[in-house]
Amino acid sequence: MTTEHLDPGTAARDAAPPGYSPADLERFAPEPPKSQARTPFQRDRARVLHSSALRRLGAKTQVLGAGSDDFVRTRLTHSLEVAQVGRDIGLELGCDPDIVDAACLSHDLGHPPFGHNGEKVLDAIAEDFGGFEGNAQTLRLLTRLEPKLIAADRPYGLNLTRASVDAAIKYPWARGQGPDPASPKFGAYTDDLEVYRWARQGAVEGRQCFEAQVMDLADDIAYSVHDVEDAITGRTLDLSRLADPMERAAALYVVQDWYMPDEPLDALDEALQRLEAEPYWVREFTGSMRSSAALKDMASQLIGRFTRSVITATRTAHGPGPVSRYDGDAILPEHTRMEIAVLKGLAAAYVMSSASQRPVYEQQEQIIRDLYSQLWNTGTTYLNPLFAELWDGAADDDARKRVVVDQIASYTDVTARRLHDVLFDRSLTHVTAADTPLPGLGSEL
Repeated sequence: MTTEHLDPGTAARDAAPPGYSPADLERFAPEPPKSQARTPFQRDRARVLHSSALRRLGAKTQVLGAGSDDFVRTRLTHSLEVAQVGRDIGLELGCDPDIVDAACLSHDLGHPPFGHNGEKVLDAIAEDFGGFEGNAQTLRLLTRLEPKLIAADRPYGLNLTRASVDAAIKYPWARGQGPDPASPKFGAYTDDLEVYRWARQGAVEGRQCFEAQVMDLADDIAYSVHDVEDAITGRTLDLSRLADPMERAAALYVVQDWYMPDEPLDALDEALQRLEAEPYWVREFTGSMRSSAALKDMASQLIGRFTRSVITATRTAHGPGPVSRYDGDAILPEHTRMEIAVLKGLAAAYVMSSASQRPVYEQQEQIIRDLYSQLWNTGTTYLNPLFAELWDGAADDDARKRVVVDQIASYTDVTARRLHDVLFDRSLTHVTAADTPLPGLGSEL
């Protein structure tokens, strides 16, 4: 970026901060300098914060269905909490907090309705034209779908700086090219590889930048603690039941099966015992004010425990100076990794793998399959204007199928259910997208 025509204040604001290079400030589509008293990374955070994709997370499933309980977290509240945890870690370790904040706010933007269950179904639907993955969809939103900057050749999404886009890439590889080629996790679709490679310029292949590592750890820390908190307040998890040896063994088996397949149950039990030995561990929850305060304190103490562990270990490895981009790695000690896995596994055992959830999952899967079939077979009839425009400009059937998947992925849980009700209520005929007053089906994504 040239600064020869800028006033000294603007030039100073747009200069790369310590730990970052001018290349880190570049945007995929060049933009004229801004006059506001904000750094490029502060503008990145603001663009994500004001995006329609972030607002839609308020009605998307985190663990329990969005709207199922007034207290339960949604993808939006989870993302705000991840951003707070990530920003605190980033500040302590010296990387730019606005980059981390933007990455944390972005990390779930690509998740479809119905959480990981919806992600699994869309991946199966899209198997023959590139698959579906929430993080790859996040990159697509940030760099293509979210309407902020549109040029003659293509839309550029929010057009964030290189450093911020790279920080939002949780899985830095294309489909089938990661450490485990069979893994469903990847960070970019084929038609987004150009911007992916631009964002990863100078990166170590297969390695997250430091800010993405902080985002990833903040995500793990936040949802491990908060999913357990939600399960306790929702009365699906009673920690006192873990005193029963059979109950405890069954729960730890889920921890092992879902998250720690290489760890013996005895080691996982030791991690759980360490948590139970803390004075803030809540064994019984009644829902009273005192009990609710104790549970909130437990959540706060656990987040502090895990973030301190990461900060201390990273500082020990790298010294007191700031760490950013590819200067080093965020360190998660093994004992902390196991404690986080135990908490995630408890939520899995008592919520996600609960037999009572199976009919719900089956209904969610059917809704998405039905919507895809209907939207694909009716062309632009039920596509909102943004996606209808992309459909009209698509080069082939695979590209048009991707447009349909993009629209479904944009739906909230509420919109997906309501549109399904409209489209598959045989008493309603000649219904188009313009006739359905549903959120997300108007001019917005």
